[in-house]
Amino acid sequence: MSSLVGHDGVMTNFLSAMRSARMHHGWLFVGPEGVGKATAAMALAKRLLCEAADPALPRDGLEVPAGHPIGKLVEAHTHPDFILLERLPKDLKAIRDVERRDWPTDIERARNITIDQVRALGSIFALTPTYSRSRVVLVDAIDDMERGAANALLKSLEEPPQGTIFLLVSHAPGRLLPTIRSRCRSLRFGALGEDAMRTALQRTLPDIGDAELAALVAAGEGSPGRALSFAGLDLAKMEDALRSIALGGDADNGIRAELAQSLSAKQAQRQYEAFLSRAPTFIAEQARLRQGAALTSAIDAWSAARGLAESAIRQSLDPQMTVFSLAGHVAALVPGAKDAKA
Repeated sequence: MSSLVGHDGVMTNFLSAMRSARMHHGWLFVGPEGVGKATAAMALAKRLLCEAADPALPRDGLEVPAGHPIGKLVEAHTHPDFILLERLPKDLKAIRDVERRDWPTDIERARNITIDQVRALGSIFALTPTYSRSRVVLVDAIDDMERGAANALLKSLEEPPQGTIFLLVSHAPGRLLPTIRSRCRSLRFGALGEDAMRTALQRTLPDIGDAELAALVAAGEGSPGRALSFAGLDLAKMEDALRSIALGGDADNGIRAELAQSLSAKQAQRQYEAFLSRAPTFIAEQARLRQGAALTSAIDAWSAARGLAESAIRQSLDPQMTVFSLAGHVAALVPGAKDAKA
């Protein structure tokens, strides 16, 4: 029903509510990071505003025709009735003359969404919506709000301006103010299955090879956003090394040594960080295929690998030794490999 992959049921529920007589004013988009919550919120905001302004728009789905004037305004972040609250770039001068849609994806952001950003909504709410009776406020993500900002937003959720819909993206709803959660209806987004992951990644990376696609699907763990953060890092080669170690144990340490050397170079920092993320997950995947003593051994290897990977950056551990040790925990998956050097 839409270009968003894997969440048709969630989108259908929202669209049904949108066309009901009394649509709830607050919605919480809940689920793991990178599974498409913000993408869904943007798509729904665009659809809601287009339907509100254009009675002739077909009501048979989520898609808005390409070139639709209201849709183009939302996409360009220039629609006066669409407000996006997000962490702003630290250097505001750098984006002073840059359209929001053209901001660099890797631009350094402020730590939080501030109370001043939320208070600025007051002047907008004082005005009548421009193109219809509807207005949308999208917060991506509400987890990033400082406490004062969350309290300020709560006031608007408790007494919502006429026609205003709040779409709140949250990766960790348990950390939100209970009063915010109670004012919203939740839409739950789950991790994507392998087929949906492949579809989502191929749409974004149409020229990707089969081996790299398989590696990204595995590394993504059901999150296209997570998988795409590893794109271009030749994960397929890393995956081959992990599988070779897990199958054969790497008795002469040759594979481990080569892997450690290649990932410890300065220019390989992103690959190194990807390995820190992938190695424990790889061990967990292998653990699911085991039973009895082999399962216990795999769980022990996973626990040790996870602890090492989580502390590597924080404690500035030597990358070469860290990779070698993590690969040693992978080698411990081989039956009878208790003495595998780590």
